[in-house]
Amino acid sequence: MKAEPKTEAEVMNVVNQSMEAFVKRDVDALMRLYAPDPDVVVVGTGRDEKRVGPGEIRALFERDVAQFEDASFNFGWYSVSAASSVAWVAADLSLNLKASGRDISLKVRLTNVLEQRGKRWLIVLEHGSLPAAGQEDGEAFPT
Repeated sequence: MKAEPKTEAEVMNVVNQSMEAFVKRDVDALMRLYAPDPDVVVVGTGRDEKRVGPGEIRALFERDVAQFEDASFNFGWYSVSAASSVAWVAADLSLNLKASGRDISLKVRLTNVLEQRGKRWLIVLEHGSLPAAGQEDGEAFPT
């Protein structure tokens, strides 16, 4: 069900903070937005980017931020839904990076699940993906 405006604003604030911390390469600030649970999950766009638990997630973020010199982001479309103390976000994200002297622009599909704990929303699941290369509009599968 569609989140109430207050919940939507709170949840999107956390998602925005996570991206701001990422582009600033502030892994400590980033990790404060994730649940400290052993089963918190992050799945990234790379084949090897599936991490479970705060230690693995921190290591992934530290690796990622070490591989770019500069970054910026912009959210396009997004949808926030919620039920009780759980909210989920689907969003289109433009991520622009300078890595190894090259400018890289990624159109990321971002999904987050957050849980409200006390007055805070924490990310318990994150998944980023890129649209399949070679898959044209209207086609069900890449060619």
